[in-house]
Amino acid sequence: MGDLTKDFSKVEMKCRCCGFFIEDKKLMKKLQKLRNAIGVPIKINSGCRCVTHNAEVGGSNNSSHLMGHAADISCRDMFLLRRYAYQIFDRIGISKEYIHVDVDDTKVQLTDWLYPNPVRKS
Repeated sequence: MGDLTKDFSKVEMKCRCCGFFIEDKKLMKKLQKLRNAIGVPIKINSGCRCVTHNAEVGGSNNSSHLMGHAADISCRDMFLLRRYAYQIFDRIGISKEYIHVDVDDTKVQLTDWLYPNPVRKS
């Protein structure tokens, strides 16, 4: 049970390194709508990020995570998650491991992109 929505909590959304958190009610409402639509738990891989953490994970300088407008999410059925994410969100990034969704209205809307596969070090 969550304290932000029925299924999402602040603990999941805050910065992993320092606890930085800005609540975006629009993002949370859409995440809950997505969760309701797919009927299975969604994992928040990354929610809010402080500047330091954002740099550590290779986020852009104007990342929507910095203002709490974005989340990187995954679940056991990524095909289902992607299918419904496109119905609910206007900005979507697709990675092999997660889907980035955001509600940042300062950026281009009705867009999607692919993240390159990470380079594996041997």
